[in-house]
Amino acid sequence: MNTDKPIASPSNAYDVLAQGLRQPLPRNVVALGVVSLLMGISSQMIHSLLPLFLITVLGASTVSVGIIEGVAEATNAFAKVFAGALSDWLGRRKPLVLFGYGLATVSKPLFPLAGDATTVLIARFIDRSGKGIRDAPRDAMLADQLPARTRGPGFGLRLALFTIGSVVGPLLAIGIMLSSGGDFRLVFWIATIPAVLCVVILLVAVKEPVNGRANGAARFTWRDLTRLPVIFWWLVAITAVLELTRFSQAFLLLKAREVGVATTWVPAFLILMSAVYGIAAYPCGILADRVNRRLQLGAGVFVLAACHVTLAIAGSVWMSALGAVLWGLQMGMTQGLMAAAIADAAPEDLRGTAFGIYYFVDGVASLLASSGAGLLWNIGGSSLAFGAGAVLATTVALMIAFGPLPRTRDFSPL
Repeated sequence: MNTDKPIASPSNAYDVLAQGLRQPLPRNVVALGVVSLLMGISSQMIHSLLPLFLITVLGASTVSVGIIEGVAEATNAFAKVFAGALSDWLGRRKPLVLFGYGLATVSKPLFPLAGDATTVLIARFIDRSGKGIRDAPRDAMLADQLPARTRGPGFGLRLALFTIGSVVGPLLAIGIMLSSGGDFRLVFWIATIPAVLCVVILLVAVKEPVNGRANGAARFTWRDLTRLPVIFWWLVAITAVLELTRFSQAFLLLKAREVGVATTWVPAFLILMSAVYGIAAYPCGILADRVNRRLQLGAGVFVLAACHVTLAIAGSVWMSALGAVLWGLQMGMTQGLMAAAIADAAPEDLRGTAFGIYYFVDGVASLLASSGAGLLWNIGGSSLAFGAGAVLATTVALMIAFGPLPRTRDFSPL
């Protein structure tokens, strides 16, 4: 069956975008967006400087950076699959969301205290464990609160607020580095403050949604996986190959350093990427529910391939900055769309499990991508690493062109 919406004309796309912007969203959705904003500030204050901190202060290699990022994402992936299923079984999302954000908050002081790469690895392990525990239940909570026709905007808003945090965080990092004479550890200490605020807002402002799962939710069994439709598994397959093409943002920062950007200003590349991501995420989330998903996702993958080619050949600051812009644009075009598509494809009582599987595959692919990129970079430099990403993006484009994608409310399995 044809699982795509008709292609909208530019005028129709403008109308549906304007209509989506006028639709109010539930309080929990907005509160979770603010939580993402604060955690984005905290995390990106650290992550915008962490690769350089590892290499210039702790003496780690590029391969070590790739391994640390890969292990962190793998930890994130394993935690997600179990947390999603557990939230379905418990019939409650908030305790897991709160525990996950709390664990990430606890990890923040380890970064300024780190004296070697091993401590950073432990800190990243704890931080990503928290992210893994919270993400699938949080996205399932968002889907529980959002009617089908507002899922794109709902997920898009959360991503937009997170990426605003991803802009503010590196800006703060640059300001503190300039005023402190390049004190990495001071930046990392200050980053703990928004993380603590994030937990406070979760406690006060986010309420457990009223639903039918809390009293008498069935225990999850492996047989339940057979109730996930074929189209869900196809989306998971697309996710796996897509994430193999997307390395950790640490490599974008290393590229900035390679073309001669001063250490203090390297976070500006993350600011640029995140700003474009934030600007694109919400409107692309709205359009994902109302226009041709195959077209939007395919366009996002095309931008991703262009990003890799640009970064592979970039020998100047301006070319590398263009790569950062394209990186942010493809994230904004694809991330909210994929989350909304997973929510549409999964049965309501298995939504947490579905997001857990989705994020698990995403994380394992990220482990392979980051570790592989670190190795390729060590062998042939940035050109080889980003060139390999461009080749893989072509495979994703073929999967999108010839495979199914789910619609919104009128979705039915293959």
